[in-house]
Amino acid sequence: MGSTLTLRLPKSLHKIIKKQAKEDGISINQFLVTAAAEKLSALLTEDYLEKEAMMGKREDFINVLKAVPHVKPEAYDEL
Repeated sequence: MGSTLTLRLPKSLHKIIKKQAKEDGISINQFLVTAAAEKLSALLTEDYLEKEAMMGKREDFINVLKAVPHVKPEAYDEL
């Protein structure tokens, strides 16, 4: 079992969350848990990518680009 958290929401936000949760066939609790998980996922992904970028080297990037074949793109992939 998880922990309990009390939230104070504006009535207008509570109304929208309640309506959306009902439309999705889930509880308000599950809606808020999912929303929090999605937000954390986005934030943690951004942090991870920033850390990875700091470890990157321009020389390595250039070497990868040199390995890309110089071919005309497919018609559906042209700008």
